[in-house]
Amino acid sequence: MAVQKPSIPKGTRDFTPVETARRDYIFSTLKEVFRSFGFAAIETPAMENLSTLLGKYGEEGDKLLFKILNSGDFMKGVRPFGDKVVYAHPAEKEECVDIELAINNFNNKPENYSQKITHFISEKGLRYDLTVPFARFVVQHQNEIVFPFKRYQIQPVWRADRPQKGRYREFCQCDVDIIGSRSLVNETELIRIVESLFSKLGVEVVLKLNNRKILAGIAETIGYADRIVDITVAIDKLEKIGLDAVCMELASKGISTAAIELLKPMLRLEGDNIQKLNRLEAIISSTESGVAGIDEMRRIFAYTEALDIKLDIELDLALARGLNYYTGTIFEVKAKDYAIGSICGGGRYDDLTGIFGMPDTSGVGMSFGAERIYDVMLALNLFPDDIEQTTRVLFANFGGDEEIAAMKLLPLLRAKGISCEIYPEAAKIKKQFDYANKRDIPYVIVIGSQELESGCATVKNMLDGTHSPTPFDKLDTLFL
Repeated sequence: MAVQKPSIPKGTRDFTPVETARRDYIFSTLKEVFRSFGFAAIETPAMENLSTLLGKYGEEGDKLLFKILNSGDFMKGVRPFGDKVVYAHPAEKEECVDIELAINNFNNKPENYSQKITHFISEKGLRYDLTVPFARFVVQHQNEIVFPFKRYQIQPVWRADRPQKGRYREFCQCDVDIIGSRSLVNETELIRIVESLFSKLGVEVVLKLNNRKILAGIAETIGYADRIVDITVAIDKLEKIGLDAVCMELASKGISTAAIELLKPMLRLEGDNIQKLNRLEAIISSTESGVAGIDEMRRIFAYTEALDIKLDIELDLALARGLNYYTGTIFEVKAKDYAIGSICGGGRYDDLTGIFGMPDTSGVGMSFGAERIYDVMLALNLFPDDIEQTTRVLFANFGGDEEIAAMKLLPLLRAKGISCEIYPEAAKIKKQFDYANKRDIPYVIVIGSQELESGCATVKNMLDGTHSPTPFDKLDTLFL
């Protein structure tokens, strides 16, 4: 049999012990900050019912859902043959009637056939993010939790996207959400979380803010209130593809040239945040939603100024975050010193739980992209120097009674929280020292025949080469 070359799917990654240690450093810092702000942890399944996920992320988001084939004979009763459905037995026609109707109505477009057939052969999908499953969780457990409910969640998500730098098909999201309150204090607390977290990690960032109500006001002002999704999806790409390309996309969606010309100045506003809001208000003051969004932004900026938040905060009217469920404030965080796209984002959602039968429950949250934060910190050399160290002390192994003596001392150090191990076999001391150096283990304890006789081990500091004789019963105090 031919030897198979090992591989993993594109857009996924293995993590070495060093990489895992660095990721754990990020996760532990996130948890420390989240808990200090009063958030509690939850977890949800990797897969959700497709009915839970579909229709929550917009048309483009739905296309990126990983769908799971039904278990068993998922193609039972489905016999595709070109444009037709061929039945192996007349009795199967009754089982396939819905699929037959779907295919008869797909206008001979293969992509529509694929979409229609999916609903019959796949009932579940991998979660696209943590927010929609969180909304489902809140509704399902509403009698068990106390509102306002503050939760954080650190788990992987999956998107059938094209892999590229900083973009993966499997990645870990780290979310914080406050649900059951409309207060803008919550938005301000999330801003302070951003300030606290990235200060601890040493990453210089800029926080961009906008408001979906402002975007709705803009859409209404240019005469396309009913096309806000098309407009926001397009302008969300402004930084990536430029204004001309955004205008071309809007035109392709049927937005008139006159409307696009009205939109351009609003995307080019200059000045500080309050100046931008003042100039924008003069343009969209006739729209109720636009005025409400401007008022919310003013109040948030008043909070950040009163609290002397040092974070670099910028009002960005091109920020749209093309997810359909946002209804108010929108956040996006980018690293200042490394180009990788957003490393954190989120916003206010007022209607998400209503989809699951729990209306009028507003929430706001942010998602921290651990994978991109990792890439930024690695590129900027921001991880602590000792983060790769898993073992502090290695016991050399000479076999026989010396080996037994070393193994007896391991629990003494471990009981004091000192990570230690013994070289697994008797070997030349040089080989064991080399092993310690390659593993970045700072100390090696040598117990040979002389040390065994004297009851005093030799401790070698691998960093400076010094040796320290230490009684066996005092070894645990040497590394505290």
